[in-house]
Amino acid sequence: MSGRQDAGGTAEQVLDVAGRTYADEAGITLADSPSALYRLLVLSVLLSARIKSDIAVAAAKELFRAGYRTPERMLAASWQDRVDALGRGHYVRYDESTASTLEQGARVVADTYGGDLRRMAKQADGDVARLRRLLREVPGLGPVGADIFCREAQAVWPWLRPFLDRKAREGAERAGLPTDVSTLSSLVRGDDLARFSAALVRVRLDRRLAERLS
Repeated sequence: MSGRQDAGGTAEQVLDVAGRTYADEAGITLADSPSALYRLLVLSVLLSARIKSDIAVAAAKELFRAGYRTPERMLAASWQDRVDALGRGHYVRYDESTASTLEQGARVVADTYGGDLRRMAKQADGDVARLRRLLREVPGLGPVGADIFCREAQAVWPWLRPFLDRKAREGAERAGLPTDVSTLSSLVRGDDLARFSAALVRVRLDRRLAERLS
């Protein structure tokens, strides 16, 4: 078996073992629509904190269950409402500061982009680096959060592909895969890149997943 065939088989295993996006885990049916993209932004903010990803996902679910699925609904909620939702998701370490950050971020998205992040994409005009800069203007989103958003958004914004950031490439290294973006991305279909990048990050974060790859 050639090295490429072997790498392709490993990539398939990575998808089988860990190929679920964080958006899907949070109950977001990702689409190129204002609400879905905003919810992904909120999830990216929550995942950016030094907190376990399953807690961030649980907190996102609670926010969405409470109806805070658009910037307008997030702004209509009281600070205490947001704190309570985050608390139900056990996001207690950062609940108060994050409740304020989410309000500030919702204000930026509402005022700058009319609540529609597709306008941010239009402003980026196909430039991934520019999109990352624009994302970092949203309170709560630093470089890590911008990378999270782009990894997941490439599922519905093909112009972002292939987006395999440092964490994904570190996961690839742990899985015994090539770390060159072009080579790594060629191992899966374009439509699978969001799942693949999420899977690689999961492998990076959980050594047990890497051990399941034969």
